[in-house]
Amino acid sequence: MLFAADSLFARLRAAAYREWHAYTRHAFVKQIGNGTLPEEAFQRYLIQDYLFLVHFARAYALAAYKSRTLADIRQAAEGLRTIADTEMKLHVEFCENWGISEEDMVAEPEAQETMAYTRYVLEAGMAGDVLDLYVALAPCVVGYAEIGSMLAGEGKLDGNPYRPWIEMYASTEYQTAARAHVTQLDRLLKNRGGDGRFESLAATFSEATRLEEAFWQMGLEG
Repeated sequence: MLFAADSLFARLRAAAYREWHAYTRHAFVKQIGNGTLPEEAFQRYLIQDYLFLVHFARAYALAAYKSRTLADIRQAAEGLRTIADTEMKLHVEFCENWGISEEDMVAEPEAQETMAYTRYVLEAGMAGDVLDLYVALAPCVVGYAEIGSMLAGEGKLDGNPYRPWIEMYASTEYQTAARAHVTQLDRLLKNRGGDGRFESLAATFSEATRLEEAFWQMGLEG
């Protein structure tokens, strides 16, 4: 279990149940799980995910700027470092195995769906505070952990060309990072206004989840 039943994330997830189900059980996810996703759809997704991660690195830099304590600055800096130094390197190596170079990805225009979600996250942080920003990030950070764990347990792994992708997000390392995000949400809620903000945070979470679903659809259809 990634989160306690009384955590902020659990409550946000429950409030956006329909959007969350559509996102985590999307046809793109199911086809990754059973190995039937068309290769061109996965390659399209990989390219856009590279561009997506560039903006998520920016989001963690914004989180550091928006933070008021050294502990929160360090948390945001660790997220930035993980994306810029580790996750991007792994992503580039992974894409090379699919015949996609980093130069190819840099040269590709952003899809509308990529722009919509990444700019929404950045705007949530610019207009709000660091809690708004972390809530907008949560569907991606924690959602991928849930999807990875689900597919590792329910999907077809033997002979599945997408098994490395599934195992990456089901890994102990990624699951630990997702739990840290859940914990940070609770800490920020405690320090940044309490439950009076829940309705607004739930709206942000629901919209970010809907934009994640649209990102899968972009990968599936182009």
